[in-house]
Amino acid sequence: MRGYRLFTGSANPEFAKKVAKYLNIEISPAKLTKFSDGEISVKITESVRGMDVFIIQPTCAPTNDNLMELLIMVDALKRSSAKSISAVIPYYGYARQDRKAAPRVPITAKLVADLLEAAGISRVITIDLHAAQIQGFFNIPADNLFGSIMFIDYIKSKKLANPIIASPDIGGVARARSYAEKLNYDLVIVDKRREKANESEVMNIIGDVSGKDIILVDDMVDTAGTLVKAAEVLKNKGANSVMACCTHGVLSGPAYERLENGEALDELVISDTIPLKQEHDKITVLTASNIIGETIRRIHNNESVNSIFVK
Repeated sequence: MRGYRLFTGSANPEFAKKVAKYLNIEISPAKLTKFSDGEISVKITESVRGMDVFIIQPTCAPTNDNLMELLIMVDALKRSSAKSISAVIPYYGYARQDRKAAPRVPITAKLVADLLEAAGISRVITIDLHAAQIQGFFNIPADNLFGSIMFIDYIKSKKLANPIIASPDIGGVARARSYAEKLNYDLVIVDKRREKANESEVMNIIGDVSGKDIILVDDMVDTAGTLVKAAEVLKNKGANSVMACCTHGVLSGPAYERLENGEALDELVISDTIPLKQEHDKITVLTASNIIGETIRRIHNNESVNSIFVK
């Protein structure tokens, strides 16, 4: 296939290699360095004139560096006469501040969208935004791909005796319902109250979990506080097992310690949209590279993206 190029930033080059392998192409070369004061320097080392360009760069930790690197790469490609520039952001950082939930706070998800558009991108491709309405923050095409396609077959392969889908909070009910409909499972909800950022207090369970094998589904796992506490409450309510499927494994702060000490959570299944900091016996990693690769191929060929997720 000709007429397009695939680039990667430094956030998750291994993921980009998997996408390139799926597409049967090479990653185009770019020189990414830093000045002694930390400023990012980018040089595109091959011609992209008239090309459709795709940049793979999740804005995971270090979030500010990876976001700035993406913006600078976009500017370099725009000034190199690329025909179109698609930002492939498997994990969209700053998405948790997607509304004005309190006085005098920013809406960072919208700010990042504005920055990307100002830099010169013509399209965004991402997986499981923290809130689906973030798509509306862009005035350009924004493809929010469904991470469930990675997890459905894995869940089926577990051959659980009495499976049921659980949402870890009220805000995730729509996502959990989508899983429940695709798998033809019932649904329960963990009702919790969050006192402050990255801390949560599980209150009660809406639905019967006695004797059930629970599959908690969420878009991300950060400090793992919600998942571990939810698993404890579910086990206390009589659940046989608790498995969590979370698209983005942020796993910051005390996450690994909580996974180690949280005996109620039997398994955490994540994708490789964010590079795994360290392996753990409870963590299973599935790849999202095929979804991204097929989406890139279809966009370049002007084919339907939605049909990937419609059986």
